[in-house]
Amino acid sequence: MPLNCASFFAGVGGIEEGFIQSGDNIVYANEMDDFAVKTYELNFDLDVDHRMIQDVQPQDVPNCDLIMGGFPCQAFSIAGYQRGFEDQERGKLFFELLRLVEAKHPRIVFCENVKNLVGHDNGNTFRVIREALEDAGYEIKYAVLNGMEYGNVPQNRERIYIVGFRNHEDYRNFDFPEPIPLTTRLTDVIDFQNRVDEKYYYTNDSCSFYQTLVHDMTNPNTIYQWRRVYVRENKSNVCPTLTANMGEGGHNVPLVLTPQGIRKLTPHECFNLQGFPVDYQLPGDMAQTHLYKQAGNSVVVPVIRRIAEKINQAVEETDNGH
Repeated sequence: MPLNCASFFAGVGGIEEGFIQSGDNIVYANEMDDFAVKTYELNFDLDVDHRMIQDVQPQDVPNCDLIMGGFPCQAFSIAGYQRGFEDQERGKLFFELLRLVEAKHPRIVFCENVKNLVGHDNGNTFRVIREALEDAGYEIKYAVLNGMEYGNVPQNRERIYIVGFRNHEDYRNFDFPEPIPLTTRLTDVIDFQNRVDEKYYYTNDSCSFYQTLVHDMTNPNTIYQWRRVYVRENKSNVCPTLTANMGEGGHNVPLVLTPQGIRKLTPHECFNLQGFPVDYQLPGDMAQTHLYKQAGNSVVVPVIRRIAEKINQAVEETDNGH
């Protein structure tokens, strides 16, 4: 039986896409970012509740089997300031999600965040989150999974996934998916051969460090990054972790060497590296900076799908008395 899911911090719908692919329904989504909402509504037949989560009341949310949320991670990320719950704007938003979980009592809670959440503040941050969910009546399982090991996407992206169950049998029946081989290549998701729009190419006129790129970028089969003062080659044949600050500076968007020249990845290629469907649409009139941010903020869809399938399997076993 499909699960009815309510989503918070929905972004552009990466978590939803994974659950939809596993056969579930999205009955509600909340996201406050104007640009993310536009991309979301272009791809899903759902009107997003476009308010801050602080303004959402329990009666605004339909009854549901599962509440999901990738609550903002910048406060806990090694790429951010690591202020955690001290970050008033972002660090405390987990408790807004918890407020709605306690009011709606869904059968299952699903959360995603950066790997560093586990060790932040010597483990105290994660302990608070886990104990809060347990106090709300949920038994917790969690795992740190890498997209290239569990989602067959060529991106090195480690994230923590937390699943909470009100029903002990659901909890007992659930296991995270096992690793799978990485068969998707960079060339499957990035076009190394054909010309793309001129705006993605670096030139001597447009880039102050262009000559350094020319000197150091010699391998046409991998991905590079400009790291403020030097070029880093990724030698593992995967893309380094995409970040939300891609597009905010020349050092953030991964680079490739092509027959037409050195260029940064396109937003579509970044979404490809997150495992989004090939027909996932990006607004044509949206600034590139927003699209890069949306890709970097999102999730590895196939990992979500595989976890969702395991959740569905656990629920089915419970309901069938296994």
